[in-house]
Amino acid sequence: MLDIQFIRDNAEVVQRKSEEKGYKNVDVAALLKVDEQRRAQLTVVEDLRAQRNALTDSMKGQKPTPEQIEQGKKLKEDIAVRENELKVTEEKWQSQMQSIPNPTFDDVPLGGEEDSVEIKQVGAQNKGAKDHLDFATERDWVDFERGAKVAGAKFYYLKGDLALLENAITQFALDFVLKKGFTYLTVPHMVNSRVAAGAGFAPRGDESGNEYFVEGEDLTLIGTAEAPLTGYHADEIIDEAKLPLKYVGYSPCYRKEAGTYGKHTRGLFRVHQFNKLEMYVFCTPEQSRDMHEAILAIEEELWQAMGVPYHVVNIAAGDLGAPAAKKYDVEYWSPVDEKYRELTSCSNCTDFQARNLNIRVRRADGRVEVLHTLNGTAVSLARSLVAVIEHYQTERGTLKVPTVLQPYMGGRTEL
Repeated sequence: MLDIQFIRDNAEVVQRKSEEKGYKNVDVAALLKVDEQRRAQLTVVEDLRAQRNALTDSMKGQKPTPEQIEQGKKLKEDIAVRENELKVTEEKWQSQMQSIPNPTFDDVPLGGEEDSVEIKQVGAQNKGAKDHLDFATERDWVDFERGAKVAGAKFYYLKGDLALLENAITQFALDFVLKKGFTYLTVPHMVNSRVAAGAGFAPRGDESGNEYFVEGEDLTLIGTAEAPLTGYHADEIIDEAKLPLKYVGYSPCYRKEAGTYGKHTRGLFRVHQFNKLEMYVFCTPEQSRDMHEAILAIEEELWQAMGVPYHVVNIAAGDLGAPAAKKYDVEYWSPVDEKYRELTSCSNCTDFQARNLNIRVRRADGRVEVLHTLNGTAVSLARSLVAVIEHYQTERGTLKVPTVLQPYMGGRTEL
């Protein structure tokens, strides 16, 4: 959620930036009318409460007069009516506030997914490799049929060497990120509705959302560790000297993958459950742009160490979610599809998530303000396996183990 004073001062910018993100139903002018109504009603309620308090003070130590009793009853009735009116307006105001996305930075390209801008390419664009699903199935490394029998389509089992390879990638990436100063957390695999909405995920009942909900409970299965990591410091004030706080969380991720029609979904590329190692940063507003570049640099360095070619994309406004002011995608080169495919991403969410969950920083001079949050994927394991299989298969039908993963595979060089 945005700061209402920021919206008041920048109404035209907020309206334009919302439309550029594709939020066509946002009406900042209507929100500001409700905001004026809310402020006027709040003034009336506060004035009535002050009158009630003054009347109470005037009656202390003495028997109230009939006029005072009558005035007290009238004030009580008026306050109840006005508070109810204010409650209705507050709910409308809150709903409209929640509908406004985080404005993008000025260096974010305009347009939809196809308008995202490539920043750099790293590595050769090789051609000719066996599809990862065919390669893995031939070696009995993955079983989608039994996954479907047990849980439904797009669930799977990893077996043998491929399961071990996923573990090796996880351990390598975790060690890599820990050396960058991150603290490791395991996280709850479910969050309540406040945390889910605060982190920017779709509420229960939103058909466009990817979340699985627990029936009869205020719980959502997480689609990424970003959600519980965002909620970790909810309702806290963090001393400026402790920032930035850098965490890396490991979790399974559960997604319906709603709205993926027409997207690449073969095999392990887009599934309902996968494991992921997620970086998350809490920092001051002036640190967040540099932290965003630092997270991207970590993702790049990690995949360079893995020997997988990629490019970096500055994601266009119309392809950004509500919380992100700017987002980079790292996409690996697929020699099977001969195009770049999604691998990792990192986003600067500025103060959007932190304001939702009341996460603040106490400055050295005592001032308290909302801090900034950022997130970035270290490794999304299912897609990581796809990238490794496509780039490390040999003509002999074996799979080379990337050099950096060999210590985590007992020294094995081929599978």
